[in-house]
Parts: sequence; structure tokens; C-alpha cells
Amino acid sequence: MLSALVTDLYQITMMAGYHALGDDRPRTFELFVRTLPPHRRYLVAAGLDTALDYLESLRFTAEEIAWLRQVPALAPVPSAFFDEFLPRFTFRGEVWAVEEGEPVFPNEPLLRVTAPAPQAQLVETALLAIITHQTSVASKAARVVRAAAGRPVVEFGSRRAPGLEASVLAARAACIAGCVGTSNVEAGRRFDLPVAGTMAHSWVLGFPDEVDAFRGFMALFGDATTLLIDTYDTVAAARRIVAEGLRPSAVRLDSGDLFQLSREVRAVFDAAGLSATRIMASGDLDEHKVARLVGEGAPIDAFGVGTSIAAVTDAPALGGVYKLVETTADGVPQPVAKRSVGKMTLPGRKQVWRVTRGGTASHDVLALEGETVDGARPLLRCVMRGGRRIEPRPAVSAIQARCLERLRELPAEVRDRLDDATEAPYRVELSRGLAQLTERVTAPRGAGAEAASQG
Repeated sequence: MLSALVTDLYQITMMAGYHALGDDRPRTFELFVRTLPPHRRYLVAAGLDTALDYLESLRFTAEEIAWLRQVPALAPVPSAFFDEFLPRFTFRGEVWAVEEGEPVFPNEPLLRVTAPAPQAQLVETALLAIITHQTSVASKAARVVRAAAGRPVVEFGSRRAPGLEASVLAARAACIAGCVGTSNVEAGRRFDLPVAGTMAHSWVLGFPDEVDAFRGFMALFGDATTLLIDTYDTVAAARRIVAEGLRPSAVRLDSGDLFQLSREVRAVFDAAGLSATRIMASGDLDEHKVARLVGEGAPIDAFGVGTSIAAVTDAPALGGVYKLVETTADGVPQPVAKRSVGKMTLPGRKQVWRVTRGGTASHDVLALEGETVDGARPLLRCVMRGGRRIEPRPAVSAIQARCLERLRELPAEVRDRLDDATEAPYRVELSRGLAQLTERVTAPRGAGAEAASQG
């Protein structure tokens, strides 16, 4: 449960401003990403479950309100804001969102919030942090899983994630995108994820002999054990396993030339009849290294990938934005848009339609709410009304199955390419209605009218 103070100060100053003006008219905001990070051709939506938990539990405690009273920037705020408004504050808005696991593209809303102005404004910071972090992790994990070409990938990145709670949520996002499990025990408990783990080099180093370390571990965990064999000499360790009559379920290689070592270890085991003993590789892997090992034919059966997924090392911050797209005047919706150079926005509540032909997505249409596109599937659906979820929480396994199905719909040049080209070959069109509204709202006008359209 996140504190209501996990936000930027200007969200609270604006809340106080709305309260002072008596303005609780509905506002609609949309959360989206303007551009893809380098080397990405799509994103995988994630984080919605956490976002809905946050919205449902959003409250100001007495201790938090007491602290806010002492903030110098809030000194001019009337006491009624602290005495009456904040103690009763809850989120009571409506949320539309793209389902977790759905591939998305620039300028497509992942989330749309409609709520009284103070409520819709306060949640910006937290929603951006929640959605962009988990979407970033899921998008990276999807690339790694694709590179593994059917070989299992386990998320190993807890110790490199930007914080303990981030590590738990990263594990969930990675499994949404296709990882078969995680090393994070709390993520396993909280989200019913498979957990996996072997041993560290410290276990082996703590014994006078490497084989003693192996025997000690197998005495407890039996033939299901995965042994870490690269503490000293990887191939020699494989030979000693054979010589000592040990039959582990798998071995893990965590350093060195993984291609050559996996070939040599596989040869040692196969010659001794240990063809069922699998080889797992880990150690600073990412989608490019995994793809190279798979492409070279390395006899590696599974991958453990940590830092590059949990910390998204090549694109650690996803540039999401949360922008006002509609206000109301006398009960009538008023679409608004920014006209800032390089940061223009599209006005009005929107829906995303995915056009699919022969089982393959051909393009998306970004349309106004209420418009329809023949033969297309809408991506945004209502997930919250009156500040409460309207459907049960889905299992991660179900989200993962949907994600893998949706990824298979993408064109191969979007889904499979891992090279460094920056072009985004997937097309997102504006509907006629949205294009016409955008032209009308952003057309040059008098200074007063222009100010009203900024949002």
C-alpha cells in the first residue's frame, strides 16, 4: 500500500488550488509513451494490477496530513483543506486501460483516468512510476524470451533492481512477458509465480573440496539439484561429477565462454550417459548474448537473466507522460491539447483499434472514443468505476498466456528483430475524427482561446 505522499509536491499544490476554487469538475488524463526507447519496436503493457491497487487504497493518514501542514509551500492553504478535504479523500474515478501483456506503440494510451480534478491530478506521479517501470521491464523480458527461441528463461535480477519492492514487481512483469519463473521468493509468494534457485559460489568455496560441496547439497535436495560448476574449472567439475557418480538434474554455468564451455560439458555428460542432465547459463546475459548463443547452436537448455531485465540496462527509464485531454464546462466535455513544440498532445478521450489480417496485426488506429474501426479489436477497456475494480484480479499465468498470444500476432519484422536499427516499422494511424479534432483544437487562435486549449 503506497503512501498518498508518494507524489510530487506540485500535485498537492494543484489539489489545494482546485479545492480553494471549489473546482471538482471531471478531468480526463491519458498515460502514454511519446517515443520508443532505442532498439525497441514495441512495448508490452504491464503494471495495471499495481496501479489499481494503488487507486483503491489511496488515503491520507492523520500523520501525513499533520506533516503536510508544516510544509512551507502549503502555508497559504486554508485549514479546511487539511481539516475536511484530505481526511475524506479517496479516488472515485473511472479508469480505462490496455490489458497487461498487450503490445503497444507510441502515443497509444496505456491508461485513461476520468475523475474530479483533484483526484485525477494527484495520481499522476504514482501511475507514471508504476506503469512505466513495469512496462519497461516486461518489454525487455519479451525480447530476451524471444531470443531464447523456446528455451526457458528465469528472471534472476532482484539484487540489481532499483529497490526491493521494484525487484518484486519486476519479477512479475518479467513473467508476464514469458519468463517461466523468478529467483525472487516474495514475488513467488505474492503473485503465485514459480521460484527457482541453485547455489552460490560461496557454498562451493565454503567446503575443502568441490565434490564435498556438491554431495552436501545433493544430500538434501537429491537428484533435483542444479549444481553450480564454474567456481574453479568448469569442465573439470563436470568430469568430477561423472567420476563420483553424481546425477544432478542440471548444472549452471555462470562465467567464461558459455558457448565453448557448454559444448565441452555436454560432451562430458553425454559420454557418461548423463544426457538428461540439463545445462543452464547465466552471467550478465541480455537478449543479444542469448540470441548469439542460440544462433551458434550452444547446447544450453535454459537461461537465467538478471540485471538486463530487472534494471533494463539499455533503457532504464521509459519516457511516459500523463496528459490532460478533456475538461468540462457547464457539463459539456471540452477536448484540450498542448501545442508546445516537441510536446504536442492529441485532444479528447481516445480508443486504440488493432487491425488484424490473416492472424497478423497490420496496423493500429488511434481514434476518438465512440468511433469504431471495421474488423478491428479495441485495446482499451473499462477496468474501474467509482474507484473500484470491476473484474477479479487475473492470475499472472493467464496474463502471460495472453501476452504470448498477442506477441505472436505482431509482424515478424516487429516481433523478432533485435538489431540496433531505430526505425519502428509498425504503423499507427489517426482516425479521421481524431485528425479533424486535433486540427480544430490546435489551430492558431487568439491569446485567450489558445491559453484555454493548453491543458
